[in-house]
Amino acid sequence: MLRPWQISLGERLDPARATPIYMQIIQALIRDIESGRLVSGTFLPSSRELAAILGVNRKTVVLAYEDLIAQGWLVSAGTRGTMVSTSLPESTRADAPLPEGCAVEADYEFLAPPVRPLAIPAGSALKLDEGAPDGRLFPAAILTRAYRTAINRASRENRLQYRDPRGSPKLREAIATMLKVQRGLPVTAENICITRGSQNGIFLASQVLVRPGDAVIVEHLTYEPAVAAFRARGAKIIPVRLDGDGIDVEAVETAARRHAVRAVFLTPHHQFPTTVALRPERRLRLLDLSRQFGFALIEDDYDHEFHFETQPLLPMAAYAPRQVIYVGSLSKLLLPTLRIGYLVAPPPVVDAVAHYVSLTDGMGNTLTEDTAAELIANGELRRHARKVHQIYAERRETFARELDRAFGGRVHYRMPDGGLAFWLRFDDDLDRIEERISAAGLSFASSRSFMTSNEAERGLRVGFASLDAKEARAAIEALRTAAFG
Repeated sequence: MLRPWQISLGERLDPARATPIYMQIIQALIRDIESGRLVSGTFLPSSRELAAILGVNRKTVVLAYEDLIAQGWLVSAGTRGTMVSTSLPESTRADAPLPEGCAVEADYEFLAPPVRPLAIPAGSALKLDEGAPDGRLFPAAILTRAYRTAINRASRENRLQYRDPRGSPKLREAIATMLKVQRGLPVTAENICITRGSQNGIFLASQVLVRPGDAVIVEHLTYEPAVAAFRARGAKIIPVRLDGDGIDVEAVETAARRHAVRAVFLTPHHQFPTTVALRPERRLRLLDLSRQFGFALIEDDYDHEFHFETQPLLPMAAYAPRQVIYVGSLSKLLLPTLRIGYLVAPPPVVDAVAHYVSLTDGMGNTLTEDTAAELIANGELRRHARKVHQIYAERRETFARELDRAFGGRVHYRMPDGGLAFWLRFDDDLDRIEERISAAGLSFASSRSFMTSNEAERGLRVGFASLDAKEARAAIEALRTAAFG
C-alpha cells in the first residue's frame, strides 16, 4: 500500500529529552497535520513499519497511534491501516516545523508592553537595587515556625478552602490594628484588602478609579510601574513639577482646572525616587484640591517604618480617609518574596477592589497571609523592625561615607531622612555614565525609567539597605570605576 507521506519524524525524536518518545511522536504528527504536510485521508505506515523506521519499540508507536485516534487526529481504517481523519479541515498553514526550543512568534494581535523599560533591575550582574531590604536579616527559623503555626491552625479551623477575596481575616484585623496604633489611621478590618504587594494595590486602585481618557496626575519623577498601571487603563498621564518640598500643588491645581482628573498618585512619605518628604502645608492644600475637584489621592506608603531622623509624618489617610486610597506593604519590613501588601479605603471601595481581586487572583494565599498575621500577633514583626531599623541606619551612614570617599564632589546627594535608597545626581553626561555602567555588567534602573517629563531632573536611585559594609564598598567602587574609570 502506497504511503505518499515522506517520513521526517526521526529528525525530531531525541531520547535525551524529558518528554517520553511516544509523546514526541504524537507532537510531531500533530505538527505535520496542522502544518499541512499530512493532509486528511493520508495513510500512515503501520505501527511495525514506523517503529522500524524510527528505531523504537513497536509498543511506543502503538501507544502514540491510540492516543491520536482517541483525540480525533487519526482514524483506524481496519485492515487498510491508520490514516489522518477525513473530518479535519484543510490547513492553510505553510510554516515549516519549528526546531525544538525555537522562539515562536504569535499569529494574532496583542497589546505589546511599552517601549520604555520599567524601573526594575534585571539580569544576573551585580545589582544596584532601588531600596530593597536585606532578606538575610529575617531568621528563617522564625518564619518556618510561623508557617507551621498558621498551617496547623488553618487546618483545625477548616480554613484551607476558597475564601474572601479581601484576604485573610486574621491578617486584615492585624494590619488594621497596626495602622490604627502606629500610624493613626481610623480603620477596621472592613477598610482593608490584602494585595500581592504594593504594586498590585496600585493596579487594583487604578481598576476602580480610572476609565479610558481620564487624567491621572503624577510627579515628573515617579514610580514607573504605577504609571504603567494607569496607562494600561487608558489614562492620560499628567506630569507635574516636583521640588525639595514635594509635589508642586499649584501645578496640581492648574492641571485639575484643565483636565478631568480622577486621581493623583504620589509617595509623600519618602518620595520615589528622590526620597524627599511632602511638607505638611502642601499635604493640606492637596487635600483641599481633592475635595474641590473630586479626585482621589493614591498614597503609596511603601516604606513607612524606615525613618531615621525626626518622627515620620502621619500618612495623609490618617486625617483624610475619605479622599485617600492608602497603599502599603510588608515586603520592605518582612521579605519581598512573601508578596504581602494592603489597600486601605472606605468599605464600598474595598468591596469594589475585592471584585477585581476575584477576577484576577481568586482568593490570594491564606497560608502566607496567616503566617504574616502570626508574626504580627506574636511580636516577631516588631522585634524584627527594631533590629533592622538600627542596622539600616548604620548602613545609611556607611553608604554616605563610601560615596564621599569614592566620588568626592563628582556625585551629589541629600542624606535621606528615611527610606532605603539614595538619589544620586551627576555633573557629567548621565547617558554616557549609564552606558559605561551597563557595559561594566552592573544592573540598575535607568534614570529615564523614573521620568514622566523631559524637564525632570535626572539621577540614579541606589539602594543601601541590602548591602553590608563590605558589599556597599564594592558596589560603590564598581559604580565609580564604571562611571569615571
